[in-house]
Amino acid sequence: MKQFGLYKKEKLCSPTAIEKLFGPGGAEFSRLIYPLRVVATSNSLRRSDAPTAFLISVPKKRLRHAVDRVLMRRRIREAYRLTHRNHPLPDEKRIDVAFIYVANETQPYTRVSSAMEHLLEDIAAFYTPSDEEPRQ
Repeated sequence: MKQFGLYKKEKLCSPTAIEKLFGPGGAEFSRLIYPLRVVATSNSLRRSDAPTAFLISVPKKRLRHAVDRVLMRRRIREAYRLTHRNHPLPDEKRIDVAFIYVANETQPYTRVSSAMEHLLEDIAAFYTPSDEEPRQ
């Protein structure tokens, strides 16, 4: 596999998994670092062998124009693609992650990338067993 690629198996598509993630008592981890909010939960029932499956949501309520929503979705996906290999999660856990855009206007890529890096560090720290040192 390519080092910086994103694959179909890393996309969170299952309606059941998404409902579990956003349903009552579903999220184990939630954090806001402007302009992104992250919600994560472990899902041992997922069939995909990818350790992490993600989805990106840019609400129409926040950005009214489709062009702006697509632009921010692309920036978030690119930031995730470039940084998710630097913050590996434990292989024995399968984690579902949702990135939700919370700003009311488009943000530059540098701001999105910085927020993504901090969020992935927090997720990795949360899901790394406490008796081990965090992976480098």
